Amino acid sequence: MAYYGSIEAGGTKFVCAVADEELKIIERISLPTTLPEATLEQVFTFFDSYDLTALGVGSFGPIDVNCKSSTYGYITSTPKPGWRNIDLLGALKARYDIPIAWTTDVNAAAYGEMHLGAGKDTQSCIYLTVGTGVGGGAVVNGVVLQGFSHPEMGHISVQRYPNDTVESACPYHDNCLEGLAAGPALEKRTGIKGQSLAFDHDVWAIEAFYLAQALMNYTLVLSPEKIILGGGVMKQAQLFPMIRESLKQQLGDYVALPPLEDYIVGCDLEDNSGTMGCLLLAKEQCA
Repeated sequence: MAYYGSIEAGGTKFVCAVADEELKIIERISLPTTLPEATLEQVFTFFDSYDLTALGVGSFGPIDVNCKSSTYGYITSTPKPGWRNIDLLGALKARYDIPIAWTTDVNAAAYGEMHLGAGKDTQSCIYLTVGTGVGGGAVVNGVVLQGFSHPEMGHISVQRYPNDTVESACPYHDNCLEGLAAGPALEKRTGIKGQSLAFDHDVWAIEAFYLAQALMNYTLVLSPEKIILGGGVMKQAQLFPMIRESLKQQLGDYVALPPLEDYIVGCDLEDNSGTMGCLLLAKEQCA
């Protein structure tokens, strides 16, 4: 029996899972992300009970995915206390002498959704998560997209909504998508946490404008067959038609899109997108 492991390494929690050859999950745990040594000790305790065949890791970032780099496998310039310049992949390889797939958490989620979820009838998709931060992953021609590094879709520059003068929630950029559309930006504008905002609050029009602007840019650059939106903010179902309408207006009929109800969709795998993507990547290490 082959056992495949998955680590969805987030800034708030590590979700670890083990699945069988059919990718049926046998056991899963969620651990708080504390400091690296303490967190990894719990990760090792969980996986040491299994004779793993391969492991897939999708990590919060930024991370180094360039296998020619001296810091390949590191979490690099993260603001997460204690995790900057941590060799996460190296620590896992030192513990387990098995093939390990290494990518971002959002790339893993994109891969899971394309193969098993909302994008399973495609060969290319974008997955964007909108919550405490904004992150995106892409699969192009069935392969996770990366170059010298991985996409940082949450930090593209966007034009401000008319008369929106709120201070960016991003410490690096004044006008990036994350700084203006993530959960903390909603709270800065309203004084209310996103999950407590009324579904018909005026702020959702601003949110839809920024997200649609980003989706327009992704569409023009990558032409994905499907865009999948997840994360806590996207649990506000009223946002989907607002984003589609704003995208239509901002794009101005420049390119012909598929029906927008099919093009911009939610996750089919819900909170399991990243875990399933990691398990798939782990299994492919042995193909």
